[in-house]
Amino acid sequence: MRLLSSLFAGALGLAISTGSTAWAQSYPSKPVNVISAFPPTTLDFILRLANRHFQEKFKQALVIENRPGAGGNIAAEAVARSVPDGYTLLVTTDTVVTSNPHMYRNLNFKADVELVPVIYLANTSQTLVCDPSAPVQSVLDLVTYAKSHDMSYASGGKGVPGHLAAEMFLAATGLRMTHVPYNGPNAAVQDMIEGKVQCGFLSTAVVMPHIKSGKLNGLAVSTAKRSPSAMELPTVSEAGIAGYEATFGDLLLAPKGTPPQVLAALNEAIGAVLAQPDARDKFLASGLEFVPNTPEQTATRLRRESDKWLQVVERLGLRAD
Repeated sequence: MRLLSSLFAGALGLAISTGSTAWAQSYPSKPVNVISAFPPTTLDFILRLANRHFQEKFKQALVIENRPGAGGNIAAEAVARSVPDGYTLLVTTDTVVTSNPHMYRNLNFKADVELVPVIYLANTSQTLVCDPSAPVQSVLDLVTYAKSHDMSYASGGKGVPGHLAAEMFLAATGLRMTHVPYNGPNAAVQDMIEGKVQCGFLSTAVVMPHIKSGKLNGLAVSTAKRSPSAMELPTVSEAGIAGYEATFGDLLLAPKGTPPQVLAALNEAIGAVLAQPDARDKFLASGLEFVPNTPEQTATRLRRESDKWLQVVERLGLRAD
């Protein structure tokens, strides 16, 4: 069993004090490159929101570079191989370090060893949506219909939150559907709107505008509680699949060896931005939630999530190349 002990040992040992969270005199002396593991989505939205205040305070920018592919592994490996000086970071869903190491057998690096946590940026949910032409109006409708019809489901890629949420749903209901992975949720949404794929678990922030416009039919959210931006939608558990929950988060990671004082300073600076009222309001409107957290708390949560997804991956036999 691969635990995240190597990844989190250093982070859990950080002593965050007033002195350790102060910026080094010369840092940041140039823009900070933040590589996103996915095509432009809510990750970019979060970084752009943080960047406005980051620039005002530190006179340097957070520069976003999208390197999607392989469930986030391409970007993760690039950051893991970078110089650990605080100028190259990874923004990603937590699945890159919680489930990918268990699912992908042929990786050239170990995300749970070679990356260290900075901060959880947002708690996120996936929403179960269907093409409006599909004859289903609820989760139980979908379960009944899928038992006697061949169906496909879309996700933003292998191993991403939507894929995991869907496989948990199929396991809980005993259904079989064909997985159609896309390069990000936006591409999946477009094909669903065009009727090429019948349903899927996709980012709540991405699908809500299409649900409100009637282009997609929203059935339920994956989390234990209803989404702030979709209070009208039940949770999957409320909709009849008792005990179902699939919760995810977006976070910032750095290469192993990044100075602890830099990790702490980044955590403090970005956390302060995201806790501001205007940022909180924009988050809630997008179905996101920021809860202040330290690198140690981030590490503890990632370890817990890794243990959970290891059990799911092994139970369902999920594998990716």
